[in-house]
Amino acid sequence: MRILDKYIITELMWPFIFGVCAFSSMFIGGGTMYRIAQYISKFGASTAVIAKLFIYSLPGVIVLTFPMSTLLATLLCYGRLSASSELIAMRAAGLSFYRLTAPVLITAFFISTFAVVFNETVVPAATEAYNATINTEIKGNTRPKSQEHMVILEKSKDGIGRLTYARRYDETTAVMQLVTVQEFENNRPVRIETADTAVRYDGGMALTNGAIQDIVSSDSTTRTMFFNQQYLPVENKTAKVSQQKNSDEMTIRELKRAAAKLPDSERKKNVYLVELHKRAAIPSACLFFALVGAPLALSSPRASSASGLGYSIIIIFLYYIVMTIGTTMGQNGVLPAMLAAWLPNIAALVPGLYLLRRAAM
Repeated sequence: MRILDKYIITELMWPFIFGVCAFSSMFIGGGTMYRIAQYISKFGASTAVIAKLFIYSLPGVIVLTFPMSTLLATLLCYGRLSASSELIAMRAAGLSFYRLTAPVLITAFFISTFAVVFNETVVPAATEAYNATINTEIKGNTRPKSQEHMVILEKSKDGIGRLTYARRYDETTAVMQLVTVQEFENNRPVRIETADTAVRYDGGMALTNGAIQDIVSSDSTTRTMFFNQQYLPVENKTAKVSQQKNSDEMTIRELKRAAAKLPDSERKKNVYLVELHKRAAIPSACLFFALVGAPLALSSPRASSASGLGYSIIIIFLYYIVMTIGTTMGQNGVLPAMLAAWLPNIAALVPGLYLLRRAAM
């Protein structure tokens, strides 16, 4: 790495750190602290619990600030170099526009890569811990009152004994909707029961309006019997309930599995798919913002720091408007999930390439 590259990267990193701290403070002060104050006044949350909530909320906030901090750092970095006439000296020494922007774009690429990994490994776990702390330590609940896509696994000596799936479960009424029960012998399905509803009891559950299919393995034939009501015992000691996480608590692999279980007509599938693609799209915005910020700053050689901050606010505002519109359209099926998630980056790429080409002339 040349001395010039180190110098520009150093000038970039301090404004980037400042941007992360400044924008994180804005997000925390505007949203997180307000919710925490409500938990204190309404539920009397202790100081220790509040401290845990604050720490768990930080990763999700920080990852959102990476793109906007990259943009701010790019504008402030080149703005300072321009104000001190250092850019003029660099251009006079024969350095091209692309050579001057290369350190920033490469740094933005590494920031984007780190943000993608951080958003996949740290943020979902922190978000899950944040929600669990609210439910268990503040509201006093060990699980949500209602849940979609509940799975109950019962094990036997041979492996899987029974697998129960419910499209939705309401703990208040103990009613499961659109239930499928698969019974296994030697880890092979031998019976499948489906029902419109099922009510859970201590020792089992009562199914209503369904059918039973017995699978004969020798000739792969099935026998079907319909019923109005059917009682099914459940061995609570071997039953394990798998609760569905929220989309922001899932990793990319979990989002893929959750989306694969749902039909294409289900809106929840679009929610999972949009969230899946946003896991890479939002962190990657660091590179796209640098692509916009570098030529914008270099094309205004006497721009002040105040101008750089003003440009940042306008671009960030427009970016998140497009992101909100794209997310809504993707979740409602108007746009494909991938296009909806990457739409803000595409919107930033087009003017970025235009400014890059114009500044290089």
